[in-house]
Amino acid sequence: MKLNKLITKKGILFLLIFSVLAFFAERANVFQLVGSTELASSKQYFTMFQFLGPVAGAFLGPVVGVLAVLISEFANFLTLGKEWTALNILRMLPMLFAAYYFGVKRDKISIKNTALMVIAPIFAIFMFIIHPVGRQVWFFSLYWMIPVIISLFPKKYSDGVLMRSLGATFTAHAVGGVVWIYMFNTIPEYWIGLIPVVAYERLLFAGGIALSYVLINTLLDRLDTKFTSDAVDINKKYVLSGKRHRIVN
Repeated sequence: MKLNKLITKKGILFLLIFSVLAFFAERANVFQLVGSTELASSKQYFTMFQFLGPVAGAFLGPVVGVLAVLISEFANFLTLGKEWTALNILRMLPMLFAAYYFGVKRDKISIKNTALMVIAPIFAIFMFIIHPVGRQVWFFSLYWMIPVIISLFPKKYSDGVLMRSLGATFTAHAVGGVVWIYMFNTIPEYWIGLIPVVAYERLLFAGGIALSYVLINTLLDRLDTKFTSDAVDINKKYVLSGKRHRIVN
């Protein structure tokens, strides 16, 4: 969505709706981050926000979608009384990049858009392998080539909701991984142990993001088109109907 479309009553309404949904999703824990208690001295959780956050970019556009995610994260930060620590602030970043990645329209891909989609994972790889610990387990950062490779696929492949979801969740993982390795004293064995965990964890998140997108897309399609027009982008290809539905091109 273009920014000039946001300056409407409907645009602002949908921005607030997604912000509120994301706000509550961030309070619903799914499972604990591996090793978070030992490293952060407190339990850190993945939440339903990991499923919902990225899809805001698809409906509101990448820029406005990032804004919706930022509003919800900031609201949670204040209402939950989190401390203004570097870790808590930096943990806001992964979902912002994921929302942008998921929200970029593949039929409008340009050199600029592609660069913005891949700069985060590529920079994350660079930052990881120059870290003393990351240098010893450089192969862990190969996970972060997934969103780069997907962004270079032809539109018929990269535009599939599962591919977009996979790219978005690994983009978030790349940003979060760099934050983690620089904020905590880890050892190579910690990252090696995470390799199989990351595989199933990110497949789970990709499936959750794809499902969230299809369900919200279907719900918005059921609303009066006069209400949703010029406010959100609805993809008719991913609207559930009585017929067998496919979410892969």
